[in-house]
Amino acid sequence: MRRVVRQSKFRHVFGQAVKNDQCYDDIRVSRVTWDSSFCAVNPRFVAIIIEASGGGAFLVLPLHKTGRIDKSYPTVCGHTGPVLDIDWCPHNDQVMASGSEDCTVMVWQIPENGLTLSLTEPVVILEGHSKRVGIVAWHPTARNVLLSAGCDNAIIIWNVGTGEALINLDDMHSDMIYNVSWNRNGSLICTASKDKKVRVIDPRKQEIVAEKEKAHEGARPMRAIFLADGNVFTTGFSRMSERQLALWNPKNMQEPIALHEMDTSNGVLLPFYDPDTSIIYLCGKGDSSIRYFEITDESPYVHYLNTFSSKEPQRGMGYMPKRGLDVNKCEIARFFKLHERKCEPIIMTVPRKSDLFQDDLYPDTAGPEAALEAEEWFEGKNADPVLISLKHGYIPGKNRDLKVVKKNILDSKPTANKKCDLINIPKKTPDTASVQNEAKLDEILKEIKSIKDTICNQDERISKLEQQMAKIAA
Repeated sequence: MRRVVRQSKFRHVFGQAVKNDQCYDDIRVSRVTWDSSFCAVNPRFVAIIIEASGGGAFLVLPLHKTGRIDKSYPTVCGHTGPVLDIDWCPHNDQVMASGSEDCTVMVWQIPENGLTLSLTEPVVILEGHSKRVGIVAWHPTARNVLLSAGCDNAIIIWNVGTGEALINLDDMHSDMIYNVSWNRNGSLICTASKDKKVRVIDPRKQEIVAEKEKAHEGARPMRAIFLADGNVFTTGFSRMSERQLALWNPKNMQEPIALHEMDTSNGVLLPFYDPDTSIIYLCGKGDSSIRYFEITDESPYVHYLNTFSSKEPQRGMGYMPKRGLDVNKCEIARFFKLHERKCEPIIMTVPRKSDLFQDDLYPDTAGPEAALEAEEWFEGKNADPVLISLKHGYIPGKNRDLKVVKKNILDSKPTANKKCDLINIPKKTPDTASVQNEAKLDEILKEIKSIKDTICNQDERISKLEQQMAKIAA
């Protein structure tokens, strides 16, 4: 019988590396032994973790700043240990989080046109982990909600707007956490761990919803990510050290929906997922190829599409959000491949003859607007991403600065149940806003007065000491 080829508009997707003058050259990419992607991209900037003596640093380059990067180019260098992971805020293209071996998470505000001086002062430092922080991931739909996971096997979810740790999941993992992924609306997370378990967790209820032991039987690192339909996609290794990919339904984790063996290379497979086209791109660390698969509802569910191959192995990989792509060229993905000394963009394109907007390739995609405020999410609300159309291209709007309002610990009354100590901020009406402003003014004036008093006291003390010195000298 003649075999019918499966119909798919993505069957002929092809990858192409850009020309040399459009690469970012002479970058000393970090050599730290950690399986993160070392690169984060958004429609304005590309950020790359680099080698730095005496601490940790990363570069933030405007996308158009291609060519050779000068050695004296300013960096973001506030960490005292190597930086392990970085992530751009999905709701503000100038805000970035970084996790480091110094056990802290830092949140940075990047100037609109990029750095002119090195940045050493973060907007906020989030301290709560007792070992190095290897994973940072922003909430997909709620503003200022950030997740971090460390080698202390703890996951902490922060309200960056107040600098507080509001959820601490420190007793769910018995071994190192390899990765954490939010689902589409940010109500659940899934994790892959060194104990070979894949867990689906409800962070606000602080309970494990589903878990699978020995999702992949090999000892090497796994990855697990949520798909748009709620299923979980994993990559890992078989007992014979063959690389595998699998698809799971969290409602029934006994058997995978699909399980495919790939090859016997030993690099960890980093999955990058596009919910709009249901394509997963797999980039192996140390590989020189990107494989891509389409996820569908029909068997075998995970369909191999093609492989982009090059000569040089990749040290890491950045993945551009959909709103940063060129829709006029039918570009459906753009990767930023890290070599030892440079970063090379790779463009994935669907060949089409027409110059018109291809609405089947570009359904409405997640935009930069947050669907929820942090407080609403912590109170239990969920919301899907706010979608935007790419028909006329994406024009970045003005980002508001990230402001951190620390709560005064002395003012807060102790509550009966610390676990449920979530912020309840009522919706501001004009009256409450003005009352709050007046209260803030009073607070500031009091603080100014107390500082002035302190200065007067210190002045008196200095003059007394000077008199004593004069007497002794005489």
